[in-house]
Amino acid sequence: MSTPLPAPAPGPRPAPEAGWVPDVLDGFEQRTLALAPDFEGEVVATLVRRRRDAPPSADAGVDVLYVHGWTDYFFQTHLADFWEGLGVRFHALDLRKYGRSLRPHHTPGFITRLRTYDEDIEAALAEIGHGPDAGSDRRLVLMGHSTGGLVLSLWAHHRPGRADALVLNSPWLEFQTRKVGRLVLEPSIRAHAAIAPRSHLVNVDLGFYARSISARHDGAWELDAAWRPDAGWRVTPAWLAAIFSGHDRVARGLTIDIPILVLLSARSTPPVRWSEDMMRTDTVLDVVGIAARVPQLGRLTTLARIEGALHDVTLSAPAVRDVVWFEVARWFRAYVPPAAGPAPEPEPRGWRRWFSGRRQAGRRPA
Repeated sequence: MSTPLPAPAPGPRPAPEAGWVPDVLDGFEQRTLALAPDFEGEVVATLVRRRRDAPPSADAGVDVLYVHGWTDYFFQTHLADFWEGLGVRFHALDLRKYGRSLRPHHTPGFITRLRTYDEDIEAALAEIGHGPDAGSDRRLVLMGHSTGGLVLSLWAHHRPGRADALVLNSPWLEFQTRKVGRLVLEPSIRAHAAIAPRSHLVNVDLGFYARSISARHDGAWELDAAWRPDAGWRVTPAWLAAIFSGHDRVARGLTIDIPILVLLSARSTPPVRWSEDMMRTDTVLDVVGIAARVPQLGRLTTLARIEGALHDVTLSAPAVRDVVWFEVARWFRAYVPPAAGPAPEPEPRGWRRWFSGRRQAGRRPA
């Protein structure tokens, strides 16, 4: 007999905590977003942004909302630097039971349906002026890494017209063993989820990815070990069943109605034994399997494969990050014109100039 999860805690949603307060990251601030309680009690999400001491030097009329991956939280201040360099207002969201939003009574990262995160995303969008009825004249770009990329892809599929563009940084669009392996594992995982949803599965994370990024090991980034432990968190069957459902939905095809940029490493390295290749490849996902899913996201997709990139391509070596920034900036300028008005029409070239009505007298076509 299956053991159902307890019903959500009764009563109204708790009142939001204090407004914007200083964040753990220097120069940033955070705001706690109260969510409806679940069977573990109080639940919150946390929005993070650059401290607003002065108006930005440039404003493209665009907002970005970034969502992290599994066993993760927002710490990539250089990502905020990049977007703000384009005149974009950057915001990051720590989902419920992750990072800043993790509470002592929580099972880290635990949910039973990916659509549970819709509440977190909607609360963040409402805070930055992009609620469903806000009527904002600013453009909205969503950016998700790994599991966050899967979550945002499903959100955008179910909510056409809400965002203007989607950037996916190594999105978890398919299981590492691809569809065949997923279908083999799924029945037993779902049965386990029905009996003991919050039990722990065998942890297969040997800490190699953390070794490649953490300054405590061979990496360059300062990470909070409580919020991002080296060996991750042990996966629960209910959570993995939810991930499988998301993968199955992507495999059946999504109809995202906005331009999508997908950033992937050029290669993967299986995380079974440490090698120096792990400092320049994706050791978490099967990038070939992920790349095969990209055309099924929507009608307009761009795939950029980055040689030397890690799983989070923005944490790669400096020269590799330069390639990432170039590709994102080029795509952004092509597909996300400033909110102040449409992008200028390019000057016709060659024979098109003769028929465009814009040919200058006395000049031959180029």
